[in-house]
Amino acid sequence: MSFNVNWIGSALVLAIVAIFLSGCGANRTDQGDANVNPMQGAAAQAPDQSGWWCKEHGIPEGICAQCSTQLAADFQKKGDWCKEHNRPESQCFICHPELEAKFAAQYEAKFGSKPPARTE
Repeated sequence: MSFNVNWIGSALVLAIVAIFLSGCGANRTDQGDANVNPMQGAAAQAPDQSGWWCKEHGIPEGICAQCSTQLAADFQKKGDWCKEHNRPESQCFICHPELEAKFAAQYEAKFGSKPPARTE
């Protein structure tokens, strides 16, 4: 008889442990944002740029001569080069701050929002 009581007691303990363990690792949306990176929300809402935009330099990736040595050589051959800032003159926001607005307008036309801040 003691065998049956021990077996029932063990089964009960295992059932209780299983109930508590089943809650571990569950998706807890009621826990608030304590463990969420504050930048995740903004990143999740940012448009998918799919490599179209160079976040570092604030221009379309396909023409970013600061990221591509081949493009840099092409711009230099065309005579479009700012020697002082080592980038195409047509992309030099230091000499021509108005260019930043030109490229931002291209981004806005494509994605419907302002571009992310340049990291350079």
